[in-house]
Amino acid sequence: MRTKSLIGVSSLVAVALLIGGCATQADIDALRSEIADLRVRIDSVAGTADAAAERASAAENRADEAARAAAAAAADAKAASEKADRIYMQSLRK
Repeated sequence: MRTKSLIGVSSLVAVALLIGGCATQADIDALRSEIADLRVRIDSVAGTADAAAERASAAENRADEAARAAAAAAADAKAASEKADRIYMQSLRK
């Protein structure tokens, strides 16, 4: 948001210079070009940030899925271990 206020200040400076007669039309056009470039960069950065947020969210979802799968595998392994212990204990009684 700071860059947007900078753009506004640049616009005001351009108008003040034009009114004061201290700037030529070429100076004003150069300032307008700089403002347009800044807007493009702002949009680019915002788009990059949005894409990064989407990738981070997808990675978080995959991590959650992996954690659930690991918990299910641990529960299955515990159940198999308990079953193996019961079978072993039954074999000792025979």
